[in-house]
Amino acid sequence: MCGIAAVVGPGARAIDLPAMVRVQRHRGPDAEGTYDSPGVPARLGHNRLSILDLSDAGRQPMADPSGRYHLVYNGEVYNYVELRRELADSWTFRTGTDSEVVLAAFERWGSACLQRFVGMFAFAVWDAEEGTLFAARDRFGVKPLHHCLGPDGTLAVASEIKALRAAGLAAEPDPVAWSSYLAYGLHDHAERTFWRGVSALAPGHFLRWREGEVSIRRWYDLAEEVAGRGEDARDEVTVRDEYRALLEETVRLRFRSDVPVGVCLSGGVDSSLLLALIRDARGSDSEVNVFTFTGSDGLYDEVPWVRRMLAGTRYPHHVVTLTPAEVPDLARAVHASQEEPFGGLPTLAYAGVFRKAREEGIPVVLDGQGMDEQWAGYDYYLDAADSATRIVQGTDESPVRPDCLLPDFAAAAEPLAFDAPLDDPLRRLQYRDVRYTKIPRALRFNDRISMRVSVELREPYLDHRLVELALAQRASRKIRNGQHKHLLREIAQELIPGGLAEVPKRPVQMPQREWLRGELRGWALETIEAGLDHWGGQWLDPERVRAEWRAFRDGPGDNSFFVWQWISLGLLARAAPVV
Repeated sequence: MCGIAAVVGPGARAIDLPAMVRVQRHRGPDAEGTYDSPGVPARLGHNRLSILDLSDAGRQPMADPSGRYHLVYNGEVYNYVELRRELADSWTFRTGTDSEVVLAAFERWGSACLQRFVGMFAFAVWDAEEGTLFAARDRFGVKPLHHCLGPDGTLAVASEIKALRAAGLAAEPDPVAWSSYLAYGLHDHAERTFWRGVSALAPGHFLRWREGEVSIRRWYDLAEEVAGRGEDARDEVTVRDEYRALLEETVRLRFRSDVPVGVCLSGGVDSSLLLALIRDARGSDSEVNVFTFTGSDGLYDEVPWVRRMLAGTRYPHHVVTLTPAEVPDLARAVHASQEEPFGGLPTLAYAGVFRKAREEGIPVVLDGQGMDEQWAGYDYYLDAADSATRIVQGTDESPVRPDCLLPDFAAAAEPLAFDAPLDDPLRRLQYRDVRYTKIPRALRFNDRISMRVSVELREPYLDHRLVELALAQRASRKIRNGQHKHLLREIAQELIPGGLAEVPKRPVQMPQREWLRGELRGWALETIEAGLDHWGGQWLDPERVRAEWRAFRDGPGDNSFFVWQWISLGLLARAAPVV
């Protein structure tokens, strides 16, 4: 896992590339490198987190033997061993990295190499012969890639927005993004970011720059892949066996590493299954470090479930507790790393998990993101046809308060609209969550919070082969007799002892509502008021916000999403400029 930066075009030489690299050092503290092309102004920068081939041979930017192509790369292509064998007849490998495999694959197949990759990645390749910059992002957007194009045709690309600021981009919030977030709860669903002039390359897309012009194309479309399969007509046992075999392979591939690999576990069926797959792959006598977060008051505590799961193993278990006293300072620090609104107290709790992993010398951690979307695990999937606008599970009330927005600002909001060749309401809702809502925002939160402390996070359940196979299944294989994740639970029962496959879905893992009404009440109001001082009368109606805050504070409501939205505005108002 690394940080990448690239600038190309007439203004490239005037941009402070070392500053772009410097502000992303947390993404790769092990080495830094830059490249300046002698012809067309093109410059590349890289921060390296060493995971495969820890020697200096793996440093980037990396050039092919002819010097035509120069690569900066972030991520892991897990099937690099198999691709390396295929490429060995035309490439003499000098390293044991997957980075060199990506470079060799691009040299042979061009953009078609993307279809061969199994993994998470964002990379840029400068073609000195053609005078083009090519940049691509993985199928689901596990790894980030941001870009901005100047009026003179100069393109800047980077893993994080702060690197683009270091390149000279003004830090100006985008009112359309903020309005859409506050009115509909939407973010990370489109190329628009929360900062004016900064775009996120969409998952499954690549861009090309040539002579000041940028073209963007889609190279992967989940909806088309699922629609092309049609509904899987095979018998359930055949599907179950295929899915289980793929699960075993995805976990095995994600243990390819020259550094220790740990796992983040909660008490749900997804984590239980992940642990069972790890035990099968690594053996119960191995010592895979396990990390779990919890709140200090015991509410929603999943530690007892995890301890039951770990019975009979030698896996060290690290429990990381978040307390209310930590939240104010940690929220400011995490906001600085996220640069955009994040997921409240669970994201802060994750911060402690990854910090602990780094302290224990574990720079790679596996997580169980993605099963709820594949196998219809959220409550609103039960009524998919009537849940097209629901984006928050576990609550029956609206998660947002659009009436608190001033009319002109509210009018800028853009509701989610997408086309997909899927006529099944459940499958369409699952696709929405994978492509536009649940998965994109969770991946951004998790990437920033892990890379903040130089930890690589791997998501085995987001292997595209698993997602495509699961979404192709009929609804009765996902929800049966009111129980979610039916076929997945069938697999889990084969692998998990002691009834842990029947753990019910619990949508909340931290006592956010309780703390914001209790120990964090003063901090929450103070932060909301900081946002009102800045945005009140411009974006928000202060009196309506205060009235809704009092209703939340004193009432029984089960939703705190809108309160965290206002806290996010306060954190933005208080944020120090990037230097």
